[in-house]
Amino acid sequence: MINMPEVKLGIVAVSRDCFPKTLSESRRKAVYSACTEKGIKIFEVDTIIENERDTLIALDAINKAGINALVIYLGNFGPEAPETMLAQKFKGPSMFVAAAEESANNLIQGRGDAYCGMLNASYNMGLRGIRPYIPEYPVGTANEIADMILDFEKIARVLIGLSNLKIFSFGPRPQDFFSCNAPIKPLYDLGMEIMENSELDLYESFNNHANDSRIQEKVREMEYELGKKSAYSGILPKLAQYELTLADWMDQHLGASQYAVFANKCWPAFQTQFGFVPCYVNSRLASRGIPVACETDIYGAVSEYIITCATGIPATLLDINNTVPQDMFLQSGENTKDYKLNDLFMGFHCGNTSSCHLKSCSLKYQLIMNRLLENAGEPNITRGTLEGTIKPGNITLFRLQSTDRCELKSYIAEGEVLDIEPRSFGGIGVFAVKEMARFYRHVLIAERFPHHAGVAFERAGKILFATMKVLGIDDVFYNLPSSVLYKNENPF
Repeated sequence: MINMPEVKLGIVAVSRDCFPKTLSESRRKAVYSACTEKGIKIFEVDTIIENERDTLIALDAINKAGINALVIYLGNFGPEAPETMLAQKFKGPSMFVAAAEESANNLIQGRGDAYCGMLNASYNMGLRGIRPYIPEYPVGTANEIADMILDFEKIARVLIGLSNLKIFSFGPRPQDFFSCNAPIKPLYDLGMEIMENSELDLYESFNNHANDSRIQEKVREMEYELGKKSAYSGILPKLAQYELTLADWMDQHLGASQYAVFANKCWPAFQTQFGFVPCYVNSRLASRGIPVACETDIYGAVSEYIITCATGIPATLLDINNTVPQDMFLQSGENTKDYKLNDLFMGFHCGNTSSCHLKSCSLKYQLIMNRLLENAGEPNITRGTLEGTIKPGNITLFRLQSTDRCELKSYIAEGEVLDIEPRSFGGIGVFAVKEMARFYRHVLIAERFPHHAGVAFERAGKILFATMKVLGIDDVFYNLPSSVLYKNENPF
């Protein structure tokens, strides 16, 4: 996986000057040891912050060490102004955590009151207008703090990635999928760059790669991944040419950014001019950590990237597509577990899901486009999808979206892909989410989210929710249990 930041963690302890500095120091060392045991690499800052001068000394050490994600640890009550000043001056994501008391036998000289100090720290964060990450319960033993730091590392990877991300788009967002269109101003507010291009720019660059000497090597890579000769493998040289086109565009146009995603117009003119479907190439780039959202879905591409950074696993973008027939549900027996029929739906896209997430896969053609563009005849310009059944296992649905008033919102719903054969085409699977019918009606429809959902291939709700909050996104929706009504849900 490429295209993601390397998080370099640092930890600095703080101490209120009327408490023993040694208490914060010994507790910081215990956290460092717990991190080491869990395989978490973290730099220990020697300076214990008691005043503003210490803050500047510590900040200098932090910058020299190349730390880009900072844990501010209240080993005791802590000095609220210097510690929050550190978070304010540090140019990266920060986290505040506090030490729990250690023993009933040491509550006089060894009591730190960090439980109390976190309250004052929080008040000062508000005064300074900063949003550090604060865990759900930010007070703990050394071992518990290390686990919190492990979560923070994933959150920080997303935050650093987004602040250095460039979004490349090709082509106008299509009218028939206008729900994918949304104002881009909020993405600039989060620190991202956007470079919107014409399909002609892409077409010109593609043609300039026609005789690229790397095409045959790229074809061999594709043949190795596909495993066996496909009836449609004749399209591989064009797909290889297209993959090189996108990779070179990214390298040549990153500019001041470090990471990139794509949101590309992919039909119907794409097929008639380029002569293929780009889905397989999109799947391959996603497997390397470079999401390529179809239908010029800029927020879909960003959602995929957030997932990729949060999990370290390639993400995909699927349509929340169709219901599961009742006869399929009844025939599935134990595979439906304790789900209801309307907890299930099929997640589908033409063929952009990475091969690592498919039971088996093959290079095929896009059936819907073939009907439209080739009159359901022998496929030619509609070849290029990667089709297969999505592997069963845990998933998380996630999307970040802007409203028409430039207000960001998102949703998160954990579930799983069931071991049920979808009996259909494309990259597809039978998905199960508890109370999906209500989530569909009172979140996806009521809040006007588009049909594209980012899919994480693990349970990632905890990390994604915390990341949204650090980004200042207040509207984060999730599927509610049957005992809790959504706003405006009919109680009768």
